[in-house]
Amino acid sequence: MKRLLILLVLAVAAVCILLATCLDFRSSVWGTFKNPETETMLKRFIAEKINQANAVTSRLPSEFQTLFKYAGRGNWLAYSNSVRELEERIDYWNSLGYGVRHWHGYRGAAEDFVSDAAREIGWHWEPPAPPRLEGTGGEVVKEIYGAFEAFVAGDEKYSTEFGRQIVDAIPPGSIYFGGSDAGRYIVTVMCRSQVSGDPFFVLSQNPLPNASYLAYLRSMYAGKIYTPTDRDLQKIRQDYEADLWRRAYANELLTNSQIDVTGLRRPLTKMIFDQNPDRKFYVDEGILIDWMYPQLEPHDLIFKLNRQPAAALSDDIIQRDRDFWTNDVRSKIGGWLHSDTSMATVAAFAGKIFGRQDFSGFTGDQRFVQNAYSQRAFSKLRASQAGLYAWRASHAAGATDQARMVREANFAFRQAWALCPYSPEAVFRYVNFLLEQKRVDDAILVAETATKLPQCKGDGMMARMVVELKLRREEK
Repeated sequence: MKRLLILLVLAVAAVCILLATCLDFRSSVWGTFKNPETETMLKRFIAEKINQANAVTSRLPSEFQTLFKYAGRGNWLAYSNSVRELEERIDYWNSLGYGVRHWHGYRGAAEDFVSDAAREIGWHWEPPAPPRLEGTGGEVVKEIYGAFEAFVAGDEKYSTEFGRQIVDAIPPGSIYFGGSDAGRYIVTVMCRSQVSGDPFFVLSQNPLPNASYLAYLRSMYAGKIYTPTDRDLQKIRQDYEADLWRRAYANELLTNSQIDVTGLRRPLTKMIFDQNPDRKFYVDEGILIDWMYPQLEPHDLIFKLNRQPAAALSDDIIQRDRDFWTNDVRSKIGGWLHSDTSMATVAAFAGKIFGRQDFSGFTGDQRFVQNAYSQRAFSKLRASQAGLYAWRASHAAGATDQARMVREANFAFRQAWALCPYSPEAVFRYVNFLLEQKRVDDAILVAETATKLPQCKGDGMMARMVVELKLRREEK
């Protein structure tokens, strides 16, 4: 009787697993966009990416096939939930080797139950291994996810503006290093064809050390541009690890500042740059890659990566950058922020608009300040450019140029801070810059302003930073 009951329970659990796998939400984002061109663009992109995945193999994992079905229907809720569930299954599968189990939704609970029940009657059953989000199929899944998120979670108007400004700023045939999520996925969507490199080639910095991602790039761009081979990656990895051992043996890895947080991305991006000498390069900074800094110059939302380092940024480049961002910031939060605007004024604005949602006298666009994705996207890129000015200030040849770079960094950081006063990138980078300038009180103001906003509620890292800054002030 017990055996029959267990078999019945196993059957019910199996049905639960099947239902959890095949669950479909009938909602669709198609027909919800204000601009019909947005829907047309997304559908074209999704169709191209699905065709790309299907062209590689006729035996895509069933999970991928289900995801592509959701994508074609515009079912963002089903797609996003299924991607997260797949990621949890991958984590769960990885944990099995360590004897660890954890709750991760109905499917996971059902799989655990079936496995335990089977063991009770002397059988052995473990859930099938989920497909990895690697290779062409996996990369397509991630890129469709990023595209949907940019135009569903992000404000349609500002995601379009973000992508259009970057695409229009890059000459055809160039190579673009995407870094931030918005800088990668929105630009990928808005290219005429990422697969064909039209109008330029899109590469993401973060996954470059992954052999699967490099193979994905080669499947699109082989014969058009140089991308690292598996042998290149192996050699770079060996050289990097040997250097770490050498530095450790020489007792050079004593502080965090001495540890190379960019890892393999530095030599990989350098190889791509060097091996494509006839291409122009543009960068959306996702992480700090030090070899690029002497060769970067602000270029609208992003950077141009020049072939040769420059001793200093020209006045024309700085003025053009300042004019671009002054106009851009004005359209989003109003024209009140100038080079001489006080820190207290920016903090008060953040509390009034982002904190209390008090729009009395506000001359910007409420659509922008009510969408977190858009705020973070623009603020991050401005904070990156402020970071370049800060780097220039610390490497200036003389006092005059140093003062000029400090001034521009401070203004750019205030713009990034005002665009999204709770952005980790804007807040942490601005705080570090202010500390370098020995402006501890201003650093505390930036950090405290963030912690008072509802968007930072429960953010322990921000709260700890305020405590540490105040302790630093007391020690002086």
